[in-house]
Amino acid sequence: MIPSVLYHYICIEGNIGAGKTTLASLLAEATGSRLILEEFDENPFLPLFYKDPARYALQTELTFLADRYRQLSENLVQRSLFEPVTIADYHLYKSRLFARNNLNDIDFRLYDRIFQIVEGALPRPDILLYLQAEPEQLLENIARRGRPYEQTITKEYLASLGEKYLAYLTREFRFPVIAIPMNNYDEGQKHPLMLLVSELLQKSFEPGFHIL
Repeated sequence: MIPSVLYHYICIEGNIGAGKTTLASLLAEATGSRLILEEFDENPFLPLFYKDPARYALQTELTFLADRYRQLSENLVQRSLFEPVTIADYHLYKSRLFARNNLNDIDFRLYDRIFQIVEGALPRPDILLYLQAEPEQLLENIARRGRPYEQTITKEYLASLGEKYLAYLTREFRFPVIAIPMNNYDEGQKHPLMLLVSELLQKSFEPGFHIL
C-alpha cells in the first residue's frame, strides 16, 4: 500500500498508448482509491473514424465529450471531502485536444462552444500526471495491446497529438502538472514507476507545469 497522498482528485494523462489506464489502475489499487476509467470502447464511431476520419470526426469527438462528461459528473460533482481519493485515467480537456487535432475549423468552432459549457460544470483535478512518451514507444505499446482499430494510427498522428498536449499543459496554471518521461520505463518496469509516483503524490507542488 502507498501512504496517504496529498491530493483528492488525481488525473493520469498522456498520448494514445502511454500507459494511462495501467498506471491509474495500479495506483488506485495501491491507495485504495476510487477509479474512473475512460469508456472508449462504448463509442460506436471510433472504429469508423479510424477508417474515414474526415467523415466521422465530429460524431466521434462529440460522443466522447458527452460520455466523458456523463461519467465525470456522476462520479465527481456530488463528491464530498469524506469520500476516498479519486483517480481517473483521463482529464476532460483531452476532448478538446483531440477535437482540435481531428476537426476542421468550422466543426471545431461548434465543438468548442459546447466544450466550454461542459468544462465549466466539472471540478478541476488537484494534480495531473502526464506520461510523456515518444511516438516510437507509443506505437510499440499500441501494437502490443492489439486493438484492431488502432493499428492504422501513424507516427505523425501521435506526434501531432503530443504537440497539442504540451502546448496546453505547459500553459495550465490552475493546478500542478507533472510530466513523467516514459522513456525511462517499459512494460516490465511498473514497480519503479509506482515508487516514483508514490513519492510525487506525497509532495506539494505549485500550480503549473513541472518536468522531472
